[in-house]
Amino acid sequence: MHADYPEDNSLARVRVGFLPLTDCAPLAVACRLGLDRMNGLALQPLRQPSWAALRDRLLAGQLDAAHALHGLACGMQLGLGGPQCDMTVLMTLNRNGQGISLSPDLAAQRRDGASLADIARRLGRPLRLAHTFPAGTHAMWLYYWLAAQDVHPLRDARCVVIPPPQMGAAMLTGALDGYCAGQPWHAVTEAQGSACLVADSAAIWPEHPEKALICRRELADRQPQLASALIETLLLACHWLDQPDNQEQAAAWLAEDAWLGVPAETILRHWRAHPLQAAPLRFFDEGRVNFPDPADTLWFLCQYRRWGLWRGDGDRDIAQEAAERCGVALPESGRRTALLMDGQAWPPPKTGADLAETH
Repeated sequence: MHADYPEDNSLARVRVGFLPLTDCAPLAVACRLGLDRMNGLALQPLRQPSWAALRDRLLAGQLDAAHALHGLACGMQLGLGGPQCDMTVLMTLNRNGQGISLSPDLAAQRRDGASLADIARRLGRPLRLAHTFPAGTHAMWLYYWLAAQDVHPLRDARCVVIPPPQMGAAMLTGALDGYCAGQPWHAVTEAQGSACLVADSAAIWPEHPEKALICRRELADRQPQLASALIETLLLACHWLDQPDNQEQAAAWLAEDAWLGVPAETILRHWRAHPLQAAPLRFFDEGRVNFPDPADTLWFLCQYRRWGLWRGDGDRDIAQEAAERCGVALPESGRRTALLMDGQAWPPPKTGADLAETH
């Protein structure tokens, strides 16, 4: 997966896990342009079959770092669904770029003006939906989207976990009514005729965090120079990716079997523009994408508490708790505010343990 360079034993080899998604592009670009070698690294990108497999290999020390769901890092830090492990979010790799698709029949009902709650009632059974990881971003986008339309994600739907590349097969067999995942898998199921994109994740939370570069905190603490070199390498890749003239080349690299194994034109179909796109997939945006904002982690903690995944400590300020547990400092001011799809502002004007009750 690397550009052809002679072996250099002076380079620090770093095993980086990823899943085949359009937003793993910074890792592919860093390798193909040799940005890692410019910073004294030799990245070894290792494709993983699922987020659970990626998590387990991080825990076992078989991966040094990973392109991962922001929520996966939070879940590992809190010990949700697996062993607790102190994690570090080195940087955010992208914002936006995910979506929710429904079967063609259900999507047509929405286009004809039926509400999601009415569609669910007509089925006479819970909606059968999929996401990619219990504490991940896609689960939280799906839950928030459902709840904002008066469909309770735990009572009115049955949600299962499926790796992103398997969504199309599940839709083709009729096992699912819909799913939430990243691109290019919505473009793939649209081409198959098995699903239609009905919601862009940026419509749920504009400029939301999505994938992050994460590692075990032990690595960041013991090898800070290595962590810094990783960040610099991926920042350069993210900057390169946000130049429109470079997207075709990036898509051509991602189309290779070692990365996504999907035609470049399919990858580009939803990367550049889509009628439902509320905001584009961003990798850099003059650096605004990449700083790991504490408010991002707070949102996930609130959602975990809202849906019963995490009880938290109700006697402590949730902002301070998040800062301590996730190893970031809360800024005094300057946090951006976004209007979520249900009209709530994030971050809200108040903080505290009651935050989760309203979000």
